Order: sequence, then structure tokens, then C-alpha cells
Amino acid sequence: MSHVDLQSALGQARDAAEGWVRQALDGQDSPVAQAMEYACMGGKGLRGFLVLESARLHGISKPSAIPAAAAIECMHAYSLVHDDMPCMDDDALRRGQPTVHVKWNEVTAVLAGDALQSLAFQALCQVECDPARKITLIDGFARAAGIAGMVGGQEMDIAAESVADPLNLEQITRLQAGKTGALIGWSATAGAIMAGDDPAALKTYSRCLGLAFQIWDDVLDIEGDAETVGKAVGKDADAGKATFVSLLGLDAAKARASGLVTQACDALAVYGSQADTLREAARFVISRAS
Repeated sequence: MSHVDLQSALGQARDAAEGWVRQALDGQDSPVAQAMEYACMGGKGLRGFLVLESARLHGISKPSAIPAAAAIECMHAYSLVHDDMPCMDDDALRRGQPTVHVKWNEVTAVLAGDALQSLAFQALCQVECDPARKITLIDGFARAAGIAGMVGGQEMDIAAESVADPLNLEQITRLQAGKTGALIGWSATAGAIMAGDDPAALKTYSRCLGLAFQIWDDVLDIEGDAETVGKAVGKDADAGKATFVSLLGLDAAKARASGLVTQACDALAVYGSQADTLREAARFVISRAS
């Protein structure tokens, strides 16, 4: 599977998720609705791609899985909208564009994020699979997004900024397993859950992928260019915040990410060549410039 093919697959997944959001918001023309659509557009589409690829591997049709891809992209977008606000990370740039609270205002950003979270669950209700499996899918989604997952990781991240002692490697790994890894993990196992199959291989894949993704984000915060990355860089270093790079060193962090990608690819052996796109996605995570 070539890099060009991967980019095509990512683009198709992104278009499918964005198309669902546009259709869901059709007829809504308030500032909040406009901000919701704006927040969902222009990303890499990685999480939605993982949903659709895992669905394909487990015999779930693309139309049946698209609402799940849209759901995860809505949830991810909501998290970014709130994360960018002055009370959190205070960022003015996201995906190379003004953040929602900058383009509109803080009230609109809060409401847009709230509504995107609701829209995510609305999307999941439209997934076509066995009802009991759908409940399992929704339950896992709520856990991945909530205090046991993304929100809990974000809480740890914020708390780490206000303590005298920086986090150690084990603590940062646990933090990122929630903040970044939980939604990636749900995405990569969604197809197996919808099909009622064993998600073990995809769980291992996604755990390694999610950690490699975050390590590479830390690398980009040091080596990246703001215009290419699409957001401010160097903020963690300027704040003296503990990251994988600050704890391991740049070269060791890159080597750790590379090793995790190898583990992620090895975990897919049960799928043979059918999982080549997912393997290429893992390699992409540590070759991306944004």
C-alpha cells in the first residue's frame, strides 16, 4: 500500500465524515451551527479512517460504518474547540485557521463544542449493526471520551502544569493513553465491535499507534514549523512542561515512536495483507509534518 493510497483513503474517510456532518446540520444557519461545521473541517481524518478500515476488515459495509466515523470526528472536534480556549491551552491557531473562539467568541465555542458532543451520539444511533453490539459501541465511546479516557487525560495534563514536580515517563504514558489514546483505541476497534468479533489485535495496534502519535506530536513541538503544523509550536518547551522528548531526549523519543510503530504493524499479522492500509497509517504517524 503506497503513501498515495493512504492519503486517498484518509481523504475519503474525511470526506465521508464531513459529508455526514454537513447533512446533519443542513438547514441550521446559526453561529453555533456554523462553528460546529467549521470545527469539523480540514483535519487529517485519522480517527474516522480507523473506524472505516476496521469496519472493512470485519465485513461491515462503508455506509453502515460512516455514522461511527462521523461520531468520532465530531467528538475529536469538540475536544479541540474546548482545548483551544483561553481557560485551557489558549491557542489562536488550529489546522492553519483561527480557532473557533477567535473566529467567533468564547460563548459560541463552548456551545459549539457541547453540541458537537451531542451530535456524536446522534451519529452513533444511526450505525447499522446488531442492537446489542450498538449499545456496546456507544458504551465504549462514552467511556473513551469521558473521565476514564479523554477528559481524564486532559485533567491530568492541566494539573501537571500547576505542580512543582514534572510528570515522570510512566505518568505521561498514562496521561496520553487517556487524552489521545482512548479515542484512537475506540476508532480502531469499532469495526470488530460492530461485527461482534474479537478486537484484541486492533486493541494492541491502537495502543501502540496512539502512543506513537503523541510522541511524534511532542517531536513536532520541537522540530515543527507552525505554518506546516497548523498550530503554535514550542509551547510545551517554553512552559517547562514534561513531554516524551524532554524526558527521553529527541533521538530516543523518535526511536521509541519507531519501535511502537513496528509493534503496531506486527499486531496486525492475523489480518495478513488486508491490513496493509493500517500498517501504512502507523508509518505515516511518525513521518507526518503536522
